[in-house]
Amino acid sequence: MPSQRLANVASSPVRDLLALIERPEVISFAGGLPAPELFDVEGWRAAFDTVLSGAGARRHLQYAPTEGDLRLRGHIAARTTRRGLPTRAEDLLVTTGSQQGLTLVAAALLDPGATVVVEEPTYLAALQCFSMAGARIVAVPSDEQGVDPAALAEVFERERPELLYLVPTFANPTGRTLGRARRERVAELADRYGVWIVEDDPYGELRYRGAALEPVASLSERVIYLGSLSKIGAPGLRLGWVRTPRELRPALVVAKQAADLHTSTIDQAAAAEYLSVADLDAHVRGLCTAYRERRDTMLGLLPRVLPDGAVWSDPDGGMFVWVTLPGGVDTARVLPVALRHDVAFVPGAPFFAGRAEPATLRLSFSSTSPERISEGMRRLGEAVLSAGVAA
Repeated sequence: MPSQRLANVASSPVRDLLALIERPEVISFAGGLPAPELFDVEGWRAAFDTVLSGAGARRHLQYAPTEGDLRLRGHIAARTTRRGLPTRAEDLLVTTGSQQGLTLVAAALLDPGATVVVEEPTYLAALQCFSMAGARIVAVPSDEQGVDPAALAEVFERERPELLYLVPTFANPTGRTLGRARRERVAELADRYGVWIVEDDPYGELRYRGAALEPVASLSERVIYLGSLSKIGAPGLRLGWVRTPRELRPALVVAKQAADLHTSTIDQAAAAEYLSVADLDAHVRGLCTAYRERRDTMLGLLPRVLPDGAVWSDPDGGMFVWVTLPGGVDTARVLPVALRHDVAFVPGAPFFAGRAEPATLRLSFSSTSPERISEGMRRLGEAVLSAGVAA
């Protein structure tokens, strides 16, 4: 039998759904996946070849420090600093994907019964992580501009939480972005109430419109910042990082030691080499050009295929569009109909920690070509109509 801690954690419906849609005829808007045809395969092949050649090759196959490859941390620190968050290599802990960073934060900071605040809706795997840590999860409302600071202040006053979890830039699942004024207010509230913020930022460089915003971590010393190469490099590398306030660093390092000693040495070395020689900024610009076209294709077709009364987000970047259908429909009941039409999405209810809104769904546009998006939107429209959804 599984432990009680694990028994209380629901399986991710996104991961479960991915196992059901491997048929090539299915057009999937379900998983938040980067486009594999845009991976820089040659650049990564060259980086691995370099670090596995010469005298240093054996060193890159050996055990390594828990904190991570110093050269890699230097590159990440420089890149993070250029994005408006002054960072040194020693501020960073390399993790096996940013998801592990979230798990380490939970292990280091949360005792069973601790209170964690999340915006509603929020990232599924974060809910899993906090549930497995035995935390009590409290939801705070959000709107088109992200988490509501007035509601957040009420929750902080009433609940006195240990942690606030946010994806403030192109959020998963909604695509929304927290504006500058709200970022300042959230940071001020965290400082006033002594709450740690986890700022999860896997999508921040994938901006297709508007000016970049500085991370929330630039506004408060109480922010733990998570970053990743998954969306701008390749997710198979499983390379992420945590930028930690000094006082939390020892606990996170111990949690990392207990988890896996250190992240793959060879992958870190290859990433350090890649960041030394490749023009990652140019690669990201290429991703943004491709993803912008895909987003625009999806947004342009939604009014044609969805019934009157449907509403959706209009993201400035990232990978997701959040849809609410009219008429009190449950999108979990629409999904089997959609699968029969060879198109897939993620029902919205599992993204809620509190009372779910079952008429919602998440669409991801990043891994699907504009041509396939057009056909997938047509199928989605037919499926919604077949499921009897009306204004």
